[in-house]
Parts: sequence; structure tokens; C-alpha cells
Amino acid sequence: MIKATPFDFPYDGRLVAENTALIVIDLQQDFLSASGYFARQGYDPSPLRAILPTVSRLISAARKAGVRIIHTRQGYRADMADMTPYETWRRKRAGLEGTEILLRSGPGFQIVPEVDVAPQDIIVDKTCNSAFTYTDFELVLRAQGITHLLFSGCTTDVCVHTTLREACDRNFQCLTISDACASGDQKAHEAALHMVTVEDGVFGALAESAAVIEGLSRLGDRQGIKG
Repeated sequence: MIKATPFDFPYDGRLVAENTALIVIDLQQDFLSASGYFARQGYDPSPLRAILPTVSRLISAARKAGVRIIHTRQGYRADMADMTPYETWRRKRAGLEGTEILLRSGPGFQIVPEVDVAPQDIIVDKTCNSAFTYTDFELVLRAQGITHLLFSGCTTDVCVHTTLREACDRNFQCLTISDACASGDQKAHEAALHMVTVEDGVFGALAESAAVIEGLSRLGDRQGIKG
């Protein structure tokens, strides 16, 4: 089990590598670079970049334990055919008209090089805050037999939390890794983490990366014994 709040994860003590995935949300250039969408909206991307070493350690531990790694990327089609009038209006209002920011054709759509994306990792591309909306994310999870999700990435209060909430509604067992998530708004980040734990864990459990890595290392040891 993983030491967590308000209960250790998972609730029944049955953490199985084959049924678990580390979800790494939207660690893309458009959110983490000084010239991307996030920075252009007046946010400091440095808190987002600060979690990269922690995420890297989690990815390494997950791989050793035999846990699946799933990355998400947010962006629209290059021809913007999947963008509604409201989204087009928001894009123009944000000063992005005529740019490739948040388009899949642009360099900012790519995951930052500090994140180790292996050939066996799964990548889910999305247009909405939730990884479930208009994607094959749930189909992939069900097909792979994944029932337990470990959440990391950005931003805590938007894409991470939106995906987390939907995952809980779809009866996945969810753990948010507090120091592996980040936001440009510290108050929103702290509130989003707190909301995980209200009502005795209405959105699952919350843990620090050290506890998650320790739990994954025990899984890896069990895998080694089985081998």
C-alpha cells in the first residue's frame, strides 16, 4: 500500500502493477516554456517546471515496478476543425490568433524533453481539460485492465483535477501525487489538493511522491521475486 491521506492507497490494500497506471498530464512546451500559452497568459511557468525532477523519478520507479505510463497532450487540430465558435473566440481573446500555440502542428504541443517518453508509453491527445472527453482514454484503460490511476502533471486545478473527477465518477481508484502536480496559481493548486481529501476522500487519496516511490519499489521487488 501507499501511505496517503485520508486513507492509504488503495483502500483494499491490493496494489497490482498490471492494473495501475501513472498518468502524466500535459507536460508540454506550450505550458512549461517561456514563450508558450501559459506564459503568454501572464502565468509563471517555473512552478510547473519545478516538478519535472519529481515526475522523472516517478516515471523511473513506475517503469521498474511494471506500471504503465500514460502521457496526455492538449491541443487542437492544425486546421482547427475541432474548435467551436466559443473556443475560437477564446483563442482570439487570448491573443493566439495566427499562432501555432495549442495546435498539434506547433512545436509547443510536444512533451518537454526533460520527460522521458519511452516507446512503450501510451500518449493520449485531447482538446478538452479532461483526458476522457472526445478521446479513447477510457477505452485504452479498460483494454489494458487498468483500474488504479496515479495522477501527476499540470495544472493541478484544471486538467489534472478535471480528469481526476471524471476518473472517480467512472469508478477508477485514484491517487493524486501532491508534489508531482503544479499550477501557476498557488492558491488554486492548494485548494485543488485539499478538495481531493474532503468528505473522507471524495476524489480518492493524496500522497507525496516519496511515499508513492516507496510503494512502487515494493511492487518492483515483488515482480522480481515472481520473475
